[in-house]
Amino acid sequence: MGVFKEGTRTMALWVFGYGSLLWNPGFTPVRQVKARLPDYHRSFCMLSIHHRGTEDDPGLVLALDAQAGGQCTGVAFQVAENETDTVLAQLRERELISSAYYEETVTLIDDQGAPLQALTYVIDRDHVQYCQFDLEKQAQMIAGAVGGRGPNTEYLFNTANHLAELGIKDTDMDWLVARVRALTATD
Repeated sequence: MGVFKEGTRTMALWVFGYGSLLWNPGFTPVRQVKARLPDYHRSFCMLSIHHRGTEDDPGLVLALDAQAGGQCTGVAFQVAENETDTVLAQLRERELISSAYYEETVTLIDDQGAPLQALTYVIDRDHVQYCQFDLEKQAQMIAGAVGGRGPNTEYLFNTANHLAELGIKDTDMDWLVARVRALTATD
């Protein structure tokens, strides 16, 4: 693929991170900027049966879920042009493991207010792994699930820590962190 083409202008590949890509993009970005994606929100709406849970005991991972008027703030990572094909292959292997996400090019608004085209992964609402649970159910699932990449709690805490470091407020995430810490506390 190389680079994106827009008319006669060539654009570098950017990848939008809103969950685990914030703290584990899997590549070294040339540049990164805080950016927001209108009409989507970050949500624990994907059952994790590989990385943070199993088919018998699924965990939950974040996905972009369409929401009119919503907004998801995250980070846009610029990929080095000579690494584009490798990074795309790695991202597809990681993110498209069960086809619950689909790959989409979206228009972000960067921290300077300028539009930025980026590749991201959006939940397929028709996929069997799509779910909608209240926060308490989410906390219960996250507190106990473990998958091939480790405990679901690690995913939650790492994501929440990176959002805080970036100054991105997510009240649902804050509630989940506090509740999962309470559920997993040992006497």
